Amino acid sequence: MRTDLFDFELPPTSIALRPASPRDAARMLVVQQGGVLHDRTVAELPQWLKAGDQLVVNDTKVISAQLKGRRIGRETEPKIEATLIKRLDGSRWQALVKPAKKLAPGDTVRFGNEGKVCLLGHLDAEVEAKGEEGEITLSFSFHGPTLDQAIADLGTPPLPPYIASKRTPDDRDAADYQTMFAANEGAVAAPTAGLHFTPALEAALRGGGVELHRLTLHVGAGTFLPVKVEETSEHKMHAEWGSISAATAASLNAARARGGRIIAVGTTSLRLLESATREDGIVQPFDGETSIFITPGYRFRAVDILMTNFHLPRSTLFMLVSAFSGLDTMKQAYAHAIAAGYRFYSYGDACLLFRATD
Repeated sequence: MRTDLFDFELPPTSIALRPASPRDAARMLVVQQGGVLHDRTVAELPQWLKAGDQLVVNDTKVISAQLKGRRIGRETEPKIEATLIKRLDGSRWQALVKPAKKLAPGDTVRFGNEGKVCLLGHLDAEVEAKGEEGEITLSFSFHGPTLDQAIADLGTPPLPPYIASKRTPDDRDAADYQTMFAANEGAVAAPTAGLHFTPALEAALRGGGVELHRLTLHVGAGTFLPVKVEETSEHKMHAEWGSISAATAASLNAARARGGRIIAVGTTSLRLLESATREDGIVQPFDGETSIFITPGYRFRAVDILMTNFHLPRSTLFMLVSAFSGLDTMKQAYAHAIAAGYRFYSYGDACLLFRATD
């Protein structure tokens, strides 16, 4: 399909720079089959679900993947900003670096402001390689848990560029950009649909007989990237690591056999569930990488309802929701949301999407 079919105009004023408070006070646009729209709030989510439904959340935790430092060992020492995007092993990470042109294989980057160092000293990394798409392989001087602690000491959570370009990240973001389910470190972006949940909302859902399950998908920086090719078939999807336990898979299969629906909280949960589900609809345990790319025409195997935020134009995530509820339906829903003042992107409002009939 042509990627320009997924384009739309979004006023800059529609981009949320802070989350709603409390989190479940955010607005929620309910999109039913056939494009019927309802303006609601996240706190009303239990009214749209029923006993026996299975809510699946992503428990990944955002790491402090944004590092600032300088190149050392040459005549000049330019400032370097790195965003860690993928762990390769105990001491090596792939990173997006600015300005990448200032670095060459063999260079050393020292992270940490002057006077601010981790407990074991400055965090140094050697530039091991430069990739074709601008990614840098960094080999750090520390390894394993020691490296993790150094990154936590020196780094900051990497806010999406559409927020960071409009205001300076601050201490509030360290809490605001984690979901209440965050437990397993490894994401460089938040699974933002989960940001809407509060203990009170979880209690209300459980009180209504809705069961809650966790999976892990470590969200990568590729989630922010627009699709630059003209045809969706030409786009190379980023890979992300995920895990679904055998117990979770068994619970979901048993619930579906009883007539329960699966509700994915976020496109990350949906992508992992669909990656783990067989053609016959049986969810299997999963442990590995997925690069599933869902566009209109995809036949959904596992997920019946999707709760998600409003996504970027021409993005893989807008393509996904268009596959789920229909391209025309989603264009109409987004036009309504813009006209009605809904807040977009990571800190914005939510959609509750019912899957289009096959």
